Amino acid sequence: MSQTERKWIVREPSDPEMVSTLAAELGVDKVLAELLVSRGVKTFAEARSFFRPSLENLHDPFLMKDMDLAVERLHRAITTGEKILVYGDYDVDGTTAVALVYSFIKRFSQKVEYYIPDRYDEGYGLSYKALDWAGDNGISLIITLDCGIKAIEKVDYASSKGMDVIICDHHLPESELPKAVAVLDPKREDCHYPFDDLCGCGVGFKLVQAYSDRFGIPFEELEPLLDLLVVSIASDLVTMVDENRVLSYFGLKRLNETPRKGLLAMIGLSKLDPGHVTIDDIVFKIGPRINAAGRMESGRLAVELLTATDDKAALAIGAKINDNNNERKSIDREITQEALEMVLDGRALATRNVTIVYNPTWNKGVVGIVASRLVEAYYKPTVVLTKSNGFITGSARSVQGFDLYQSIESCSDILENFGGHVYAAGLTLKEEHLQEFCTRMDAFVEGKITPEMLVPVIEVDSRLDFSQITPKFFRLLKQFQPFGPGNANPVFLTENVYDAGSGRKVGAGGLHLKLDLMQESQPYHQIPAIAFNMPEFYEYIKAGNPVDVCYSIVENFYRGSSSMQLRLRDMKERSELSF
Repeated sequence: MSQTERKWIVREPSDPEMVSTLAAELGVDKVLAELLVSRGVKTFAEARSFFRPSLENLHDPFLMKDMDLAVERLHRAITTGEKILVYGDYDVDGTTAVALVYSFIKRFSQKVEYYIPDRYDEGYGLSYKALDWAGDNGISLIITLDCGIKAIEKVDYASSKGMDVIICDHHLPESELPKAVAVLDPKREDCHYPFDDLCGCGVGFKLVQAYSDRFGIPFEELEPLLDLLVVSIASDLVTMVDENRVLSYFGLKRLNETPRKGLLAMIGLSKLDPGHVTIDDIVFKIGPRINAAGRMESGRLAVELLTATDDKAALAIGAKINDNNNERKSIDREITQEALEMVLDGRALATRNVTIVYNPTWNKGVVGIVASRLVEAYYKPTVVLTKSNGFITGSARSVQGFDLYQSIESCSDILENFGGHVYAAGLTLKEEHLQEFCTRMDAFVEGKITPEMLVPVIEVDSRLDFSQITPKFFRLLKQFQPFGPGNANPVFLTENVYDAGSGRKVGAGGLHLKLDLMQESQPYHQIPAIAFNMPEFYEYIKAGNPVDVCYSIVENFYRGSSSMQLRLRDMKERSELSF
């Protein structure tokens, strides 16, 4: 699959005096000081706080609007023996959130159940089928996680059946909120919680943190839940700053030292090194496997895995989910190929300003992944549609800098349902509105998108000579972790580098390159590098030609030993370069 040519932009340096002062105070390379300043870390004290995250820096959960009401209602349900239902979305964020809140409540009440809607039968969010089931089973309190902020009619329906609802969500609310007992969502306009980019599982965690604060449960008793939380934060791609960074730091520690049985099974099935799991490992290995349960079978399976209490059960469920993931990958490859061919031979519904493809037979569970693949190939806002339960339904993905949610919202009058974020959204519409939707999306995007947004950009943090990559430099760089949006693994640019002669193709089909890179000025300073999906450079490099590379520096664990490696983000032949 071809990738659009990427533009490299080297970040403008920060205040040189501030960088020099910080470098001197910390005793570090100016490049590292520059990275800190660009992240808002400008003093010795701020650097100490950045490098040593503390759980004491978590915000008071009662600063979140309605938290007192939520805690009071949950306590009443627990102490009077009411039946409680913990309800969540079928993706990683939803299933980890359900596992977290369900595990917590189960310590105080046996009258708690969980419910994950069927992606195909019920769709996203609170469903009437679930509410009917809850009513028939004597549930009187429902806690929704990672959904519910738009469920105005459904919450009214629950009320008509004598059920109260506590909503824990992180999606953008509309002007009218559901009439729930409590609506916990840091994105509420009237909510003054200091950090509004929690994931759904994060909002659920704040609820159990608040409950614990109110009723004297020590925070140490919540720490076993943090491995669930880091899986959610990483997979949901929320910003790795503020509370998310603190929670991820301690969540990774938990995941590597004493993970729950279900996550330990996932670590093994993902062929990861126990004790050395990173955010990238969660994003690319663990998260997709947990997601596959809801895509291919049932998200309930994921919660069963994440709440498993014995090794045998965890391994059995994990193996089943791993099979789901293998099936998902196979279907995803087929549909991606079909979608690419549609665009190439003119069968797409739109390709001018937005890519829109539709096939009623496609698997609903993988259309979001296919949309991401099409963005990689054509770098335009993309919508991939299929048919489910008589409606056209699908997922949309955007390009950097373009608010896709806004464009979908502009078509709300012809949509049955929609929701999501700036860069990723889901939608449902009637077939008779399909052509109008495509026309309006194309026109809306044309009016808002700029030519610059249609060129993928790699933001380079700093130019670097290989001589600067010392063991001390790498040791300090690792302390910038956990990486994620808002605290990305730094990208460096080194010019005029060569392969030492050992370069080879690796991986299935020889799609990747394994290299040992050196600069002409330091021929004895070789650094191992991996270039994923760049086989087209092989002959050029093998012939001894120079390239410029931009890369991140990662720790590579293999068969129990650790080494430093450059993970190339892109490379360019010397003759091509233009900045």
